Amino acid sequence: MIKEWISKRCFDAVHQRNLVYNTCWEDPRLDRQALDLGPDDSVLVITSAGCNALDYALQAPKSVHAVDVNAMQNALLELKIAAIRTLPYDDFFEVFGRGVHPNWKTLYHNRVRPALRRDDRAIWDRRINFFDGTARRNSFYFRGTSGFFAWMINGYLNRPKGLRESVLEILSAETVQQQAEIYDSCGVSEQLFSKPMRWVLRRDTTLAMLGVPRSQRLQIDRGYPGGIGRFIQDRIETVFKKIPLKDNYFWRVYLTGSYTPTCCPEYLTRHGFDRLRAGLVDRVSTHNNTVESFLRVHDAPISRFVLLDHMDWLYERHPDLLASEWQSIVDRSADNTRILWRSAALDVDFVDPLTVRSNGKRTCLGELLRYQKELAAELHLTDRVHTYGSFYIADLNGVAA
Repeated sequence: MIKEWISKRCFDAVHQRNLVYNTCWEDPRLDRQALDLGPDDSVLVITSAGCNALDYALQAPKSVHAVDVNAMQNALLELKIAAIRTLPYDDFFEVFGRGVHPNWKTLYHNRVRPALRRDDRAIWDRRINFFDGTARRNSFYFRGTSGFFAWMINGYLNRPKGLRESVLEILSAETVQQQAEIYDSCGVSEQLFSKPMRWVLRRDTTLAMLGVPRSQRLQIDRGYPGGIGRFIQDRIETVFKKIPLKDNYFWRVYLTGSYTPTCCPEYLTRHGFDRLRAGLVDRVSTHNNTVESFLRVHDAPISRFVLLDHMDWLYERHPDLLASEWQSIVDRSADNTRILWRSAALDVDFVDPLTVRSNGKRTCLGELLRYQKELAAELHLTDRVHTYGSFYIADLNGVAA
């Protein structure tokens, strides 16, 4: 109990006072196929770093509502939106693609800041050095708690002789076969997953920095042979040896601190930027709220929900809140609603038994959901991030309160 209390206090301290995610770690290429967005769809997504909210906007739905209880995550998305509206593409890419701009302070004060809301100005006024490259962590992608861990990992890559060079060679490989050959021939696994590193990866403090609560860690420890440490090692080895890295911008930015013009999120491409600036960015709005509280006051149906992995956070300690959140989803859902979520667990067993009210009677949620299991399994195999245990696509059809 004491260990759990300490872990929770650590996690809450990290998440309530800091920018946690400086980039999204959910692959929107999967989501585009799973969501099948049309012009009449309204999307609710948990904000995280806002990359995927912008990606969904590029599919031209009616609206994208980015909801997060951490105001700093919403402030990051608002900063991106303001920069899209006020900066030329080349400057925008330097800021959010390279993670640093030599003239950021001038750009921020003269162009971006006036386009921000007052509360968001206050947040970025205090963090203006996140993008100016003057500190030791000289990229925005080494900022925030997950960025700090990425910075430490990058420092570690420079220590074993040849490890940094091997990682860069793998990132530049043209084929998966070449990636695997470099990984094995250069002994990357032995250098990367040393005994001290394996110890670090098992610490709750480390996982809290990465946005992983103890409940998620316990799910993996219970369901995966070798626990969280082995899970992380196996997933990273799969990324390096079995998934093409040529367009894997998730791991590129984590291992180098920057994107490239040919390996970056869609909103950072010139085409994506131009379309967002032409008006699609206006379809994105941010909300400092819980999913349930937002839905209680939102006055229009939502047809697409992207819940990331946050149900993992709720189910173990707050099953009542998880049930009431699902009730709000049922109450506010449009016809032919589709819901996406991810989990650290290899198999989620806590959603279907939840009880909600539908059509005037109480029923198990599982009776209202029609899972797209084959599509989810097919897409999950191609996930470029590859750190989640499972991926779910479920339709909620013909539901009325």
